[in-house]
Parts: sequence; C-alpha cells; structure tokens
Amino acid sequence: MKPSRRNFLKFGVSGVAAATVSTWLPGAASATAIVDDTAPKAGERRIVLNVNGKRHQLNVPVNAVLLDVLRDRLQLTGTKKGCDHGQCGACTLVVNGKSINSCLSIAVQHDGDEILTVEGLAQGDQLHPLQEAFWEHDAYQCGYCTSGQIMCAYSVIKNPNIPADDASVREAMSGNICRCGAYKNIVAAIQAARPKMGA
Repeated sequence: MKPSRRNFLKFGVSGVAAATVSTWLPGAASATAIVDDTAPKAGERRIVLNVNGKRHQLNVPVNAVLLDVLRDRLQLTGTKKGCDHGQCGACTLVVNGKSINSCLSIAVQHDGDEILTVEGLAQGDQLHPLQEAFWEHDAYQCGYCTSGQIMCAYSVIKNPNIPADDASVREAMSGNICRCGAYKNIVAAIQAARPKMGA
C-alpha cells in the first residue's frame, strides 16, 4: 500500500478505535484478584478495592490516584486518562452506584468501596445493553471517550431522579466530552439501552 495521508487517517484511526473498543469487550477484565500480603512501606496504606466483583487488597501510596491504581496495578485500562483535571469525563467509573471522575479521587478514600469499570459490564461473552447500543448506534468515532461515556450513561439510567427525556439525558451527560461530536448518537444509544436495563 502506498503511504499517504489518506491511508494513514483511514487505517491509523481505525486501528486506534479497534484498540479502544477491545477494552470494553468481554474478556478484558483483570483475571485474578491481587493480594498484597507484605506490610505497607513508608508512605503507603493497605486498602481493599472491590472492583467488578473482585476483592483486591493493595498497598498504595497515600496520594495515589484511583485512576492510576486501576490502570497500573489492576491493569484495567478501559478507564482512560484524558485531561487529568476532571473536565473531560474519559475517566468516569461508578463507585457505590454513583459516577465519579477517577482522576480526581485518591485511592485510599475508596477503601472498601464497590467500584464498577467498563470491563465489569459484560457478562461472559454477552455485551451489556449499553455496550451493544453504543455499537449499534455508532455512538463513538475515535473511541477514546467511549468507556467514560458508557459508565456515565450507566449511572444516568440507574438514577431515578434523572428524567428519561433527551434534554435531561444530555444535561446529565454534559460532563463527558466527545471531541468527535457523536453526541446525537450517544443519546440515541442511551435511550435504546434504557428499556433493556429495566429502566
């Protein structure tokens, strides 16, 4: 194939999207629970994180960011590091039933918490209804924000205080930025998944 800007954009972007999508497909979750049984070092603290139904006992620095612990220690890289300032929503996950920006959360603050990441949505080979809806409605382009969008959408649908109309969904999702501008398709995917999630 002759090198060209068109071929780079065509195949380079599709490769990035494929790599991103693979982080929220079945089989991407951490295979085994991690147990640190050595004493914490100076400046560390032992915590328990219940992530996607698995109990992890970790020694972490007291200033470790939850996003970094999930990505670096647990190898759950579906949660993305975007702005690192809580402004883009790429790092969104669900803690104790509520969506949070994990880049703004210190890991030790979540000792004992129930954490759901995008890798925890699928059941075996069966995609979660939100994952299926995002796929079917083309609710992603480059894919970088997709895991954060899905996790925020999960929380929005599960929240009985957020009305189901499109305008309310857009408002509730406004903290999650899609630089590709797939907002219309994202809302369509959320509304398509809603009845399948029993909402």
